[in-house]
Amino acid sequence: MNSALPHRLDGKFVLITGAASGIGAAIARRCDEGARVACSDRDTASTKALAASLGPNALAVDCDVTDPDSVQDAVDATAQAFGRLDGLVHNAAAPSTDGTVADLAVDKWRLEVDVSLTGAFLISKFAVPLMASSGGGSIVFIGSQFARVAVGKAVAYCAAKAGLVHLAKAMAIDHADQNIRVNSLSPGAVATARLLQRWSSLEAADKGLGPAHLLGRIAEPEEIAAACAFLLSSDASFVTGTDLLVDGGYAVR
Repeated sequence: MNSALPHRLDGKFVLITGAASGIGAAIARRCDEGARVACSDRDTASTKALAASLGPNALAVDCDVTDPDSVQDAVDATAQAFGRLDGLVHNAAAPSTDGTVADLAVDKWRLEVDVSLTGAFLISKFAVPLMASSGGGSIVFIGSQFARVAVGKAVAYCAAKAGLVHLAKAMAIDHADQNIRVNSLSPGAVATARLLQRWSSLEAADKGLGPAHLLGRIAEPEEIAAACAFLLSSDASFVTGTDLLVDGGYAVR
């Protein structure tokens, strides 16, 4: 446990999808504020390595968020290990794809929607009963600034992330009486390996994308993780049904 961090997640049990790398891994590390964390991903080796690095408070769980059986198994494994669930973060993301509706392959569209949006539905479907039986908790969906401000040739990504933001709002209404808060968190560009699918280096990405953000730079994964920890914690006890923009001012341009 990192003693330098405020322990506002002490005693909480958190499940994170897409935890093997990038934002998901940063969120798992930030849960070192005191939580026990189940790190789930399809990348078994990286997930096990992450959990091992976090120590005895972390658990590695295999999970393909597009497969209902795999999702249920992941939640069941979390329930068996922890006995309860206080926090859920859906961070799993599909590989980036470009295209307009005229030229985007149907399977690429379906994968984006299956991972981002249907994945959120599935993990919530199986996790909500466990969270409700634990007395409530906090659900966070990792969205995007492009849920608010669209960008060209990214129709699947923009649509899926916009749906994810609205799913959080609808779930916030449905589960408020179970003491379950549901929010989305929408980052701007973040310095992760995923960004390198489009840029030759993170330095080039920062130079190219930084000026689109009011703060003049792209984010570090830890900055997104810090905002997520806030939403998971009791510091956000009166926050539900909202989309928290952590985008360096991108969406107001």
